[in-house]
Formats: sequence, structure tokens, C-alpha cells
Amino acid sequence: MKRIRLLFLLILLPFISPSQTLQVLADYLKINATANDPLYTTYAATIARSRLYGDKAYKMDYYSDCRPVTYSSDHAGSMFALWKIDEVVVMNTGEYFKKPVIKYSFPDMMVMEYEPFRGIHVTETFLVYSSTLAVVNMEVRNTDRIPHELAIYPILQLGNDSLEIKGYDEAHDGYVTNRYESPYRLISSLKTDYPYLLHTRDFFTSNQRVCSYGGYSGSITDFYDRIKTDYYSDKKNDSLNHLKEGFVDFIALQLKKRLRPGETADFRYMRGVQSQKELPDSLFAEASKMKPIFLKTFLEDNFMLYRNIPRITFRTTAEKLVYLGSFNLVRGCMYPASGKTKYNFYSFSRNPLWGWGHGHQVLHESLSMLSYAYLDALSAEGSQRVYMEQQDSSGLIAYRHGPRGKQDYPHKNMPTTSAPFFSWINWEVYGVSKDKQFLKEAYASGTKYVHWLMKNRDANGDGTFEWGPYGIIENVRDWYNAVFQVSAERYLDVDKEDISDELECLDLTLMVIKEEKCLAKMAAVLGKTEESREWMNLAEKTSGLVNKRMWDDSTGFYYSVNKKDYSFKFMTRDLKRQEIIGFLALWAGVAPKDRAEKLITALTDTTRFWRKYGVPTLSATDPWYSPYVDYCCKWNGPVWLLWDYMVYDGLKEYGYNDISHKLAGKMILCASTQLSKNHNFWESFSPDNEVLNCPPNYIWDSILAKLLIEEYTAKPEK
Repeated sequence: MKRIRLLFLLILLPFISPSQTLQVLADYLKINATANDPLYTTYAATIARSRLYGDKAYKMDYYSDCRPVTYSSDHAGSMFALWKIDEVVVMNTGEYFKKPVIKYSFPDMMVMEYEPFRGIHVTETFLVYSSTLAVVNMEVRNTDRIPHELAIYPILQLGNDSLEIKGYDEAHDGYVTNRYESPYRLISSLKTDYPYLLHTRDFFTSNQRVCSYGGYSGSITDFYDRIKTDYYSDKKNDSLNHLKEGFVDFIALQLKKRLRPGETADFRYMRGVQSQKELPDSLFAEASKMKPIFLKTFLEDNFMLYRNIPRITFRTTAEKLVYLGSFNLVRGCMYPASGKTKYNFYSFSRNPLWGWGHGHQVLHESLSMLSYAYLDALSAEGSQRVYMEQQDSSGLIAYRHGPRGKQDYPHKNMPTTSAPFFSWINWEVYGVSKDKQFLKEAYASGTKYVHWLMKNRDANGDGTFEWGPYGIIENVRDWYNAVFQVSAERYLDVDKEDISDELECLDLTLMVIKEEKCLAKMAAVLGKTEESREWMNLAEKTSGLVNKRMWDDSTGFYYSVNKKDYSFKFMTRDLKRQEIIGFLALWAGVAPKDRAEKLITALTDTTRFWRKYGVPTLSATDPWYSPYVDYCCKWNGPVWLLWDYMVYDGLKEYGYNDISHKLAGKMILCASTQLSKNHNFWESFSPDNEVLNCPPNYIWDSILAKLLIEEYTAKPEK
């Protein structure tokens, strides 16, 4: 009945007035999230106001009792505000009369409410206006029966004594500081031959006349002591030190207002960032423009951005927050066209930022487009067109594409591609957009790519496929791979430690089959009946070879095989190591029904794959299995959500709806547990425990939005 009402509403929506439409959207998108709710809290500028270099995104901490509400940018410090109300200094959210509740959260902005003191109600809006400017607006209302004296102290903190005050600009009423931003990253450092900002300028200002300002070294607790003052001292003075030069840990502004009962005032502070090589006038001008602007306009823009997503009536608040957070994640990774592409593109993460994932797309990350298409189908198509635009004349889609052009990492005189999900993604995007022109272009490009794979990844022409010489990145499954790596220790000598080019590889072969089947569907829609039949024949022929060569009946599982003799041995090594890729035979539609049943037996075995937080990349009974996520890129146990989604998709295709539903529950629990703890998505997750050390806020976790759409539109099991 709820779905009928939702469908009725969607039909009527075009006929509702704009104000009614906005209210309908606002009601659906309101979340009322408290500290322990699974809310994603990273924010980046919207596409139109983003740039690849000098881009600042922010992580919001509203949930730590020992801190103020804080907005932190990777390697660029934090900003927050302290409150002084009638001589009472309120520093941390744990002291607030009413703690923050997030009302709305979008890719570039957030709206929360809280009360730092009885009778002082605050609506705080945070907006990352552009890659260079972030805004915090506090609408403060006195709900008490008596007046209150307010002093608010916005603070920009770097915390390592390397924030250099260059002066206080009286004309623009703000602090100007310099700092050095290191390109070093734990996982992957930024390349200094690209124009990343290293020597930066900050501008810290407010929308009203600043009463006082200062720069300080030491802790925020020391600053608390400074602004608290001695109530009984005859030298009482709450002015800041007006420091105009020197190195400090943080800078502070002071804003004041006496609020009568029922009176409301706006306090707004802003942080701008630019290269020291740029003229400060541009930063001053952008900040000046934003001082009077009504931020509700940006909120309404976000309501309209989300107008096309399926408005699901969720069973739990956690599901809804994961759903909306997944869209926020993928949208927040998008950049406008620049450099060598005329289409919008994404980076793996906006905050934190690391070198390997910045500035280029890779096909396995592009599986995030399966979700993103529901939010902005045109933008999702644009992201896929980056590959088409830069596709080599030979048909190759290289490992990475983006504003710096294609990067194919040649090895042994052969270029490197990526896991071929290209036509599957395009078919899924078309399923949302219904754009025939996009489908036509995607079909032509996908055809050339599969022909390239047939020529270059089936070197012996036997119908099944091998990864290229640089397989350790090409096959996606980088490190601690039980089959492709020669030893349990991690080395990066490609030729010694990766044998994926010396096997007939199950994963690549299944991916090619999936591509062929998707091309068959495209051809059918485009009226190319004969070509559709040819693609299906190819897929069926290759499926037959998989079932002949790669199935082991004694263990009931699919494996890669030695390309010389199709045995499950490579030198002295046993290739029968049960990995998640065995279940991709369901996703590619290759497994006969009796073999599918055996795969289900393995999948639902709690000693092997059926773990608390999803399906691990390697069976828990394998000697290489580890449930610990202590670095990036590990494939000997961690859960990678988009691979679990492929297992989920295969289960549905074979009609195992009850099992797919249970797997979806594990995946949502996996993400919501982390979002509740630390409000991040992660590159990978532990199948068994809750502590992680790997790159956070990875774009492909946005696949969960697609998962939830599938869950709530699934047909009943027969």
C-alpha cells in the first residue's frame, strides 16, 4: 500500500506547485540524525564550483563530546567556534544544553540544530561553497524570557606552530595567514609535478564587524582560560591580542551581540584557501560575495538535486541514512570537465585526498555510476563518456582516464587496462536514463573494447582470458591475493610476485562474458538483431569453456587454471583457493543450476564465506585468510562492498531472493556500523570485527544506494 501511495505521489509531482514540490522533497530528505546515527559527514563543493587542484573538502565532527562542532580539511587544519554566554564559556558539545541534531545533510552542505545554553537556540548551516571557500552560518535565537550577552569565537587551528600570520586586513575585516601543506600521504603521496597547492594562503573572516582578533600558540584549553578571565579581577579585559605577525597554532575572531527575548541574529564565519602565487583579491572578492547571501537557496538547490531518486519508505532509519549518504558520497567526488576531458569526472575521495585516487577514473570505481545515475543520469553518462572520449584507436580502455588523459602503464611492451565492467555500467546507466544516443555511443565503444580484450587478453586464442603483464593492478585485486601472488609476503616485483598473466583467469573470463551479454542487450534495443545474437552466442560459448575448464566437482567451486594444461596446479602450487570470484559465475549467469546450488552451499557456510559483515574476498578456512583491515588494497579476507554487490546481483538473477536479502542486510550492517562509529565510508571492511585502518570515504561504497533500490523494488520470491 505504501508503494502505491509513493507511485501516486510521483505521478502527481509535476502538477504540484514549486513551493509544494520543495516541501515534499524537504519532508522526505529530513533526517534528524544524532551523534550515534550512521550519518556520512564529509562535504565538498558542488561540481560547478569545484576545481581539481587547490580543492578543499571537510569532515564534520558533531559527535565527539570532547570537541566543539568541528570542520576539518585533510592536511589543512580545522575550524570551529567557542561560545561565551553571560560570562559562561561553552567549549565542547558534551557541555551543550541540547546536543546537535542534523536536520539535513547533502554533498556540499549540512543544517543542524543545538542549544549551547538554555534559551539559546542555534541553527547552524555549513556550506562548502567552492573548492576555495567554506562558510559556517549560525542563526541564533533567544528563546528565553531574559536578554543574553553573546560572544562567539570562530577559530582556525593548524596545531603545529606553522600557521604564519601575515596580517589583519582591515579593509576586508579578516586574518590573512600562510602555511605549507605537505604532499606526503600514508597511502599514496601527491605528485609534485602536478599543480597541487603546497604554499597556501588562508583568509579567515566574518559577515559582521569583528570586535577583536588574535593569534595564539598552545592548546584550546589555554585559550579557554584566556577568554574566561577572572570574574573578580579589576583588570578584566576580554579583548584578544591583535597579533599581526608570527607563527601560531591557531587564530581567533571575536563576534558579539546582545540578544533580547525573541530576537534572532546571524553569525557567519568563512575560511578561504588559495595558492600564495594567486592574487588575494580573488579570495577577498569571493568571501565578500558570500557574506550577505541567503544560504536557504543552496538548500533548495539540493532538494531539487535529489528530486529524481526513488523515495523509498525504509524499514529503519539506518537504511535511509546509508541510502542518502551513498548518494552524498558519489556526488561529493565529482569534478567539472577540465584538462584533457570535456566531461565531468570523479576522484576516489575528496577528503581525505591521496595521490593514487585523485584525478582519474578507473572502471571498477565507476561501478559507483550504478547508483549515481538515479541522482543525476546525465552526469553519470558524462563520467562514462570520459572513457569513450579517450579510448585508444585500437579499442583499448586504459587503466585510468581523466583530466590528465589516459594512463596505460605499459609493461613488457603491453598497455594495462582495468577490470572490464564498461558495458555493464553503461547498460545499467541506460536503464535509468533511457537515453538512446548514449546507448548507441556506449555500444560502439564497448564493441571495440571487447574486441581489444579478445585480441590482447586471450594470447593463446583458446577462448578464455588472462590478465596482462601488469596484472597486479589490472586485475584490481592488488595485494595478498592467494592465487595470483607467489608468496604470502607482500612484494611489489610484478614479474616475480604476480602470475595472473600465466593463468586462464576465472574473474576476467566471467567479466568478458558479462560484457558480451550486456552488448547483446544493447544491440537488441538498438535494433541490431543479428549482432545481438552473435554476442549471445559468444557469451554462451565462453560460458561453456568456463564450465569445462574451471569447475572442480570435488570441491564444488570455480577456480582459475594453468593456461598451459588447464590444471589446478601452477608449478607446485594448488590453485584451488576459494575466493569471492567463484561466486561471480552467478553474476555472469554461467553456472548451471546444479552447480549454482553447490556455490550456495559454500556461500552460506559460516566457516567459509557467510560472515557477520558480508562475504570476504577469501574463504575463512584458507591459511592466508585474515579478517584484519590494517592497510589498503588487501584481498585475503576484507569485505569489498561492490564485489559483495555482484554476489548479491547474481543471487537475485538465480532467484535466491531470501539469501540475497540476508546478504544485503549484512552489507548495510557493515557500512552502518562504521558510519555510527566514525561517520566514514571505507575502501574495505573487516568481515568479522569493527576496527579498520584503510583509506576512508572511498567512492565505490556508494553502490549501497543501488543495493537498497534493488531491495525495495525486488519481485516476491516465487
